[in-house]
Amino acid sequence: MQAERRVQALIHHKPYHKRYDPVPLGRISPNLQHAAIAAEDAHFYKHHGIDWEVVDTLVEKDLDKGKVGRGGSTITQQLIKNLFATTDRSWLRKGLEFSLAWVAEAILGKQRVLELYLNVIEWGPGIYGAEAAAENYYHTSAARLTREEAARLAAIIPNPRRRRPGRMNDYSEDILARMRQMGW
Repeated sequence: MQAERRVQALIHHKPYHKRYDPVPLGRISPNLQHAAIAAEDAHFYKHHGIDWEVVDTLVEKDLDKGKVGRGGSTITQQLIKNLFATTDRSWLRKGLEFSLAWVAEAILGKQRVLELYLNVIEWGPGIYGAEAAAENYYHTSAARLTREEAARLAAIIPNPRRRRPGRMNDYSEDILARMRQMGW
């Protein structure tokens, strides 16, 4: 994705400033880890890369509409997309995600998948990884994020180029409620 964003900036003759500071999972607040899971993949610790319950529901909707819709990707599938594909929605990209998700989990394990995911996803224009996001939005480290800050950051994951944590009141409250339901 980072390469895709750089190319987009070149094509549109816009400046590109990348902020990226990967850190180990131990230096990312459990609050952010939990918020991301609650927001993006509630069954993260229960599946092996693909959440078949969600897939069944979404495939029916997609087939009815005749196109690939939004949502349904697990954290592992999103990691694959960020590392190996573009942001364009297509059956081809979904096929890549499906074919590699179980392999990624088998080789890397859940904790490494989560660490890589939180370190490579986009959190805003040119902002990649939890550390850069925490510094940019809250002037703190990823390790020191509060529950509320973490929920607000997780709320922007679906559309980080348009959303801002400070405007995510309702959705961040939903994420906090999900975290409580999940025992976090």
